[in-house]
Amino acid sequence: MDILKKIIEEVPEYDSFMTVDELNESSFELKRKYPDTVDLFEIGRSTDGEPIYCLKLGNGKLKALLYAFPHPNEPVGSLMLDYISWKLAESRELMKLFDYTWFIIKVADVDGARLNEGWFKKPYSFLEYILNYYRPAGNQQVEWTFPIDYKTLKFDSPIPETKALMNIIEQEKPIFIYSLHNAGFGGVYYYITEEAHLLYPIYEKSADDRNVPLALGEPEVPYVKKVADAVYMMPTTVETYDYLEKYADKDPAKIIKSGDSSFGYARKFNPNLFELVCEVPYYYDERIEDERETEFIRRDLVLEFLEFQKEDMEELERMMEKIKDRINVRTKFQQALEYFVETFKEGFPAQKKWAETSDELNRKATVAEEFDNRYAARSYSLFKWGLFLRMLKANNEGGKFEDEIENVENKIKKRVQELEEKVEFNVIPIKKLVQIQLMAGLYSMLYVQGRNS
Repeated sequence: MDILKKIIEEVPEYDSFMTVDELNESSFELKRKYPDTVDLFEIGRSTDGEPIYCLKLGNGKLKALLYAFPHPNEPVGSLMLDYISWKLAESRELMKLFDYTWFIIKVADVDGARLNEGWFKKPYSFLEYILNYYRPAGNQQVEWTFPIDYKTLKFDSPIPETKALMNIIEQEKPIFIYSLHNAGFGGVYYYITEEAHLLYPIYEKSADDRNVPLALGEPEVPYVKKVADAVYMMPTTVETYDYLEKYADKDPAKIIKSGDSSFGYARKFNPNLFELVCEVPYYYDERIEDERETEFIRRDLVLEFLEFQKEDMEELERMMEKIKDRINVRTKFQQALEYFVETFKEGFPAQKKWAETSDELNRKATVAEEFDNRYAARSYSLFKWGLFLRMLKANNEGGKFEDEIENVENKIKKRVQELEEKVEFNVIPIKKLVQIQLMAGLYSMLYVQGRNS
């Protein structure tokens, strides 16, 4: 495995993220330089009509689909894919080690990625990230608009970007999929689609070797199954439905409003599919992996966080209602905000019921869980305000929203300052994030190759 260690160590020092144009140009240059090794083709067009490109390398019997920007505010994976595509083309030894045909899509959500480019060259500023942040509504996200028909949930409106991935999945039936996500603040954690004990120490080592903490606080969703420290079984839309069916007082389909994930869709075409998600953060605080017991009950902390979320979302909704009659340009920012507000209101009663009744919360919280509820998870609420600010600016012809813009900007800056006073914003070099995703991905592919040999 010396070749893998060498490839991982040779990841360059990145000081920023690549734009969509830079990523595309790198793919075209790779094709020009290695015409006999690399194929480059268009797999579809984005919602706004831009081409979505796919690289094809190798001719192994196993098919692998790797794609970045499943959410457009998550660019780390695009650098990893750019890097490994060049290494595969340059190294016969590396290509020979993997019995795969690689399908690599550096930018799955082209339109959304472009709307995030304002912070790509200043990636170490949390404030710049918020002010230039964009994430589409759930029913407009690449990762969550695959078709599904489960009980009352019937979704069959995949966006063009998702259709492009569906075409690859249907034609190639990949046995390995790597959906390149990354978190904003916290620690490293993984989702996998089968229990794979051989991989757990590798995943832990991938982060430990780079002194990046694992995320040992609260999981993203309460119903996810933990199989090792910071390793979870991939949550599915079916599990989301069943959770809501248990805790909500209404039809789960009216809360979910979106579709299936790539895993839910792709496993229909290849039941042996293994999918990996490796979430890496831009910033961390060492408390995120501190498992010492606190004096606080976990249930109280979760309920405290939910109440904060509720009050924050209600304030945002009031401000949106107040200015709605003066909005004359309907932007993607507004579309996303309306979706997030609506789905939060629909789903909140179920979240609260779970928090009030679940036995697993009836114990003292760890330091990591306290930190997650009081700081890390709350930091994500700022992104909704960033979207609101961008919506105001897009409608500010004649300066009609100057007062509101100043108010929201001050609110964001004040909350960032308050957060920075209570939290250590340790910035993680991009190189380390790429290395963690690269190591997790390459060894996972070898694991799948081994179990299918």
